[in-house]
Amino acid sequence: MVKPIESQQEFMEIINGDEPVVIDFWATWCGPCKQISPIFEKLSAKPEFSRVKFYKVDTDAQEAIAQEVGITAMPTFMLFYKGDKVDEMKGALPNVLQTFVQKAAGMVA
Repeated sequence: MVKPIESQQEFMEIINGDEPVVIDFWATWCGPCKQISPIFEKLSAKPEFSRVKFYKVDTDAQEAIAQEVGITAMPTFMLFYKGDKVDEMKGALPNVLQTFVQKAAGMVA
């Protein structure tokens, strides 16, 4: 399940947790964001990714978060683990996104 992040404080708490976190930075007006969103949702429901937390940030509603992490294109997916940004990918590329999420899952033994 993909949960929206509603505040800067919530964002900080989530990325500083003990589990890998993948965040989809998107916007309501972004066509590619709408295309990849159902795929991101499906990945979040797969049992092999149960230790990965999935979130999304509406960059228009949460401009401070988008600025803090330096969003320049959408969609952008970022992987955080224990407070550190580990990786990011840009674009609506289903196969690349799956590999990205697999990397996140591989961080947890």
